[in-house]
Amino acid sequence: MKRVRITLRPRGAYAPPIYERIAGGASYLERARIVNWNVSSPPTGFLFRLEGTYRRFERELAESPMVSDYEVIPVTDRECYCFLEGDVSAAARSLFENFTRGSLMTVPPIECNDDGTNTFTIVGTETDIQSAVDGVPDGVGVTVEQVGGKRVAADSVVGRLSDRQREAVATALELGYYDVPKTATSADVARELGCATATAAEHLQKAESTVFESLIGE
Repeated sequence: MKRVRITLRPRGAYAPPIYERIAGGASYLERARIVNWNVSSPPTGFLFRLEGTYRRFERELAESPMVSDYEVIPVTDRECYCFLEGDVSAAARSLFENFTRGSLMTVPPIECNDDGTNTFTIVGTETDIQSAVDGVPDGVGVTVEQVGGKRVAADSVVGRLSDRQREAVATALELGYYDVPKTATSADVARELGCATATAAEHLQKAESTVFESLIGE
């Protein structure tokens, strides 16, 4: 059996409106993961783990014509689980089904990235994995990120940070924000990131909180 981590870039009919919202289309969502799903028969069901101002997303679900049912389960005031059931295009359904054929298993969660892509791990025989990658439609970009490795899924503390949080921390390290004595401020980090100082400080604070919780235990 082989393990392969891939990134997909669905477009058009392969990217339902709800997916576009959680994959960079809603600035109020800082991180979105697809924890589980069921595309065996209509309607399609998804379970998301969301971070950010998720109540705004809940309002969008209530107004979406594709969503037939949903439930938001708060974890904190900034994190929740979100179950939804609804109709997706045949193209979007076929894209999911492409990675469930033969010996293949998709290892959750699927990380929904801010640039519209999603990244996940598949496990299966080399032949079935190659067939799945080759079977990705022309309207969907596909990149093989890693073959093999010691981990089946991204379970490190770094994997728990959003893309923007990782970028903020990397920038802060490069500028000397964490040096002793400190040689950079959150304003310097914000300038490099091209965002407001308060936004950069929030990214750093949330990243630090995640790291410390991982080290000490929630």
